[in-house]
Amino acid sequence: MKNYRRYFVDEAGDGTLFSKKGRVIIGDSGCSRFFILGVLDIENPDSLSANLTKLRKNILADPYFMDIPSIQPKARKTALAFHAKNEIPEVRKEVYSLLRTTAGLRFFAVVTDKLKVLEYVRQRNARNSSYRYHPNELYDYLVRRLFKERLHKDEGYEICFATRGKSDRTAALSTALKAAKRNFFKKHAINNDAPINITPTNPAKTPGLQAADYFLWALQRLYERGEDRYLKYLWDSFSLVYDIDDKQNSRYGVFYSKRNPLNADAIKSRK
Repeated sequence: MKNYRRYFVDEAGDGTLFSKKGRVIIGDSGCSRFFILGVLDIENPDSLSANLTKLRKNILADPYFMDIPSIQPKARKTALAFHAKNEIPEVRKEVYSLLRTTAGLRFFAVVTDKLKVLEYVRQRNARNSSYRYHPNELYDYLVRRLFKERLHKDEGYEICFATRGKSDRTAALSTALKAAKRNFFKKHAINNDAPINITPTNPAKTPGLQAADYFLWALQRLYERGEDRYLKYLWDSFSLVYDIDDKQNSRYGVFYSKRNPLNADAIKSRK
C-alpha cells in the first residue's frame, strides 16, 4: 500500500447543542461553541509512530516527571498515549517540538459554529416538527465537507478515524466519503474509483491520531479562547482551515491557508 494516501481523522469540541431536557447549552462549561473535524495527511506514518512512541517512553522514564499524576500508569493518560488536553505544559511542548520538526505532515480542517447549526435545526423543526437533531448528523456532514477535495488524486486511501462512542459507524463514514466523492465529481467532472479502506481505531493504538489531536487542540484553543501561539508554532504544517460559517465576506465561508494565514487577529471580527 505504498502508493496509498494515509489520513488520520479526529475531532475537537463536540456536536452537542442541547441538554437532555432540551435546553441550549452551546458554549456552556463542558460544551464547545465550535465543532472542528481535522485530517492529518502523514507521508511516513511508521516513522512518526516510532518517534512518538520513543518520546513517550523517554518521558515515562525521566525522573523529572516521576511524581506527575498524569504520567503515572494508573492514570491511563500519558502512559497510554499523548492527548494534548491531558498533558502538563512540559510534555505538551515536547510533542509539539517533535511535530514541528517532522517532515511530510499536512493538516486540513473544517470548522463549524454551533450557533449556526442551531439556526439550521430550528428552521428545519419549523418545517418538520418530527425532525430531531443528532450529533452524528453534524459529524457526517463535516466528513463530506472535509473530504470533498481529498479523494481524487491517489491510487487508494487508508483512513483512520478516532472511534466515537460504542457504536460502529464504519458504514456511515463510508457513505459520507462516497458522498464527498460524488460532490467532487459534480463540481469538477473528475472521477476516481480508488479504493478507500476505513479503520475506526483508538488513538492509543494509533500514534497518527495522537498527532492529529495536537493539531486540533491548537486550532481549538484559537477558536474557543482566542489563543494562537500553538497554532502559529505548527502553522507550516497547516495546509487549509475551512471556516464554513464565517460568511461576512463570502457566502462560502473563509479558507485559511499560507496565502490567508489564520491567527487571533483574523477571527477577532468573527460574529
